[in-house]
Amino acid sequence: MPAPFTADDTARLQETLTEVIADGAAPGGVIVCGTTDGQQHILTAGVIAAELGEEAPTPATVYDVASLTKVAATWPLAGRAVQAGLLDVDAPVRDALPAMSGEAPSGEATVRQLLTHTAGLRAATRLDHYRGADAPLHELLCREPLEDAPGQHRYINRGYILLGLALAHIHGRPLDVLADALWQGLGMQSTMYGPVGRGPQVAPTEQRIPGAPRIWGAAHDDNAALMGGVAGHAGAFSTPADLAVYARELLTAYARGDGLGDWLRTSLVPQAAIEPGLGRGLSWILAAGGHVAYHHGFTGTSLYLAPDAGRYLVICTNAVYHGAARTRLAPLRALALKTISAWPSEALDE
Repeated sequence: MPAPFTADDTARLQETLTEVIADGAAPGGVIVCGTTDGQQHILTAGVIAAELGEEAPTPATVYDVASLTKVAATWPLAGRAVQAGLLDVDAPVRDALPAMSGEAPSGEATVRQLLTHTAGLRAATRLDHYRGADAPLHELLCREPLEDAPGQHRYINRGYILLGLALAHIHGRPLDVLADALWQGLGMQSTMYGPVGRGPQVAPTEQRIPGAPRIWGAAHDDNAALMGGVAGHAGAFSTPADLAVYARELLTAYARGDGLGDWLRTSLVPQAAIEPGLGRGLSWILAAGGHVAYHHGFTGTSLYLAPDAGRYLVICTNAVYHGAARTRLAPLRALALKTISAWPSEALDE
């Protein structure tokens, strides 16, 4: 049976969410936590943004989920492509891209290395440096020299940009079209690539220049924005409710042992060490001895899964609204990981 969240769990999460919001971590936020058997708790605090007055965030508020795009779009699409025989995790990514001539050091990175951030690619990604180039983006990225020997973990966005381009090529359809079909099939009716229209249902993010309009409904990530808002590493928008639907679908499939659940099980095998107690699987960060998988988004979002316990936890905030105050989310994220990692051992034996 799934291990339920207790009243003490939700009380601590609510208290900490309220505290970090009051401390300026974000204008407001939403937590949704629950289990595969239908238990669900919704916790909220603060407002969506000062521009919207006292409008409080809800499970239907649309957030820029930033790097959660990696695990909510690129990772599941890669898994389906692997299961369909369209993608080989141990083949060079250049094999899944349009043909290139000449040397392509970064193109020799395998799909597995890109998924696990162990390819040794150049860490800094500045697509604005490619303006006016006379070659397609995948070729420009693949021609770049490696920065490190493959094998060492280093979080890098450009690997997921390449994966997004590869997925579009092998399917012959744009990444946003592929992702939309995935999300609609899973019942995620409010998840999409941006831009999305401004409005009271959408949480704005950062104001880059004083006096200028705030980023609102467009990708906060510069590289994703340069790609029209559609990229393998960032650019997706979702709601707390939709991310909870996604989590339940993954965990239910995991319990059945089919589809994306089988891909999740494969992805829980550690591929590289991040730091003591944390490893990297395929896309996901692994904790609690591999019993918990999670990922963060730069804008202030997080998604946690405890597959064997049948429980999930979603955090949605627009913390970059306050710029560097995003770091004030650390206590909430630490508590979320601690909470989802702790469940009665007997719950897994029933």
